[in-house]
Amino acid sequence: MSTSPPQKRARRMISIPHGLAVALGLKSGGSPTCELPEDELEGRLALAGLSSRSDVFNSPLLEGFVADAPDVFVAHVLSRLDSGDLAMLATVNRKMRDVVFDAPVEDVRDVAAVRRELARVPNFVGSIGRLAWAKERGCPWDLSTFRCIVRGGNVEVARWAKERGCPWGAVTCYSAAAVGHQEMLRWLRANVCPWNEGTCANAARGGHLEVLQWARANDCPWDDWTCTGAARGGHLEIVQWARANGCPWSEGTCNGAACGGHLEIVQWARANGCPWDESTCCAAAGGGHLEVLQWLRANGCPWNDWTCAAAAECGHLEVLQWLRANGCPWHMTTCAAAAEGGHLEVLQWARANGAPWNEWTCANAACRGHLEVLQWARANGAPWDEWTCANAACRGHLEVLQWARANGAPWDELTCAAAAECGHLEVLQWARANDCPWDEWTCSGAAAGGHLEVLQWARANGAPWDEKTCEVAAEGGHLEVLQWARASGCPWSEGTWSSLRERWSGLLEST
Repeated sequence: MSTSPPQKRARRMISIPHGLAVALGLKSGGSPTCELPEDELEGRLALAGLSSRSDVFNSPLLEGFVADAPDVFVAHVLSRLDSGDLAMLATVNRKMRDVVFDAPVEDVRDVAAVRRELARVPNFVGSIGRLAWAKERGCPWDLSTFRCIVRGGNVEVARWAKERGCPWGAVTCYSAAAVGHQEMLRWLRANVCPWNEGTCANAARGGHLEVLQWARANDCPWDDWTCTGAARGGHLEIVQWARANGCPWSEGTCNGAACGGHLEIVQWARANGCPWDESTCCAAAGGGHLEVLQWLRANGCPWNDWTCAAAAECGHLEVLQWLRANGCPWHMTTCAAAAEGGHLEVLQWARANGAPWNEWTCANAACRGHLEVLQWARANGAPWDEWTCANAACRGHLEVLQWARANGAPWDELTCAAAAECGHLEVLQWARANDCPWDEWTCSGAAAGGHLEVLQWARANGAPWDEKTCEVAAEGGHLEVLQWARASGCPWSEGTWSSLRERWSGLLEST
């Protein structure tokens, strides 16, 4: 029986202006436009340096392309750029910015979005050129930057960054291990980057057995977190290899497996003598793994009232119902946990079935911004105290704070202090405009969080301060805050200052 040959997919033809065709090395024969296959256009764009991985956007060809063939540019260039690329392109000039903002791709539509993307270090670690561009524009140059670099897996970028003083530490090695970049890990160790037990634990959690084996063969230390990580990630083979090679374990192994819903690992671990405790049932309940929880209880695993709280916080009503039907105890943390998770249905069921509550139900709902939960709780008699307002302020939930105050929630100085420490100036301003009291903790909170603008506003509006403001600024390494506070007459304790001098000698001497 004969079959017809497969049909070739038709090559889509793209029409581009004469000027662009000439720039790309095409002959248009004097015609105002030139047609060529889509794949050929993409290839010529790449050769011209207009690919999605290009490090240089600012070129006459690019600007001509935008002017002469905007539709083609959007369809065949912008559509292949990620958000980081688009943010970079938007900074070239006003024309490019307008093109990016108007393009129906990604979500870089305004200056705020550009700033957001430029603040994301992972956008720039794919090549040396991109990272150099970011560094010139104030990219952070710290441990977190190197962590992003190693997770990107480009050893050349890592080498370039290290030559330019980007710091690293043990977190660098375990970040490489977590994503399985063995070549990167080898390079890091060859260049004397430190490591610790976290390297093995993260390799195990990520399921990277070869990385773990290499690390151990090269004397990387490990502890019980290796088995815990492997169990949490569902990697039975790694748990077995680790145990066969002398790795310790603890209750964390069963807890990790239960949290991830990996019943087979729990069963193997228990069959091989791994301990467990009440946290194991909590982990299964929090993960919503009813089958695992049922097996645990059938095999004698203990539980306590935190098991119900774990199910409630994560919204697992079916699990909570089974727990209660099978005699699991509960207390006020169940309602507080349901409120914190924003699970109104769970909270309603718990209350309908006799679960007790206290002020923390309202405080937790406010902390997470769950206004509907807070409103229902209050309508059904839940008590509250000053922590409801303080928690709303701490997380910047102004609408929640306003509703709470309009409905009689008490507040005290902690509300202003919480808003200040977390940098929520608008919340602090509203609180003060509505007669919320404050004290020295408002200024020390702003200083502890490194929020100079908040501290300046507080002082300009009469907030008191004391030695604690300078102390917490120094402890947190907030040099600008410390300098401003001292220049503005903030007192400090010489005794406290002396005790901080050794740790922060460079910072203190500069003041």
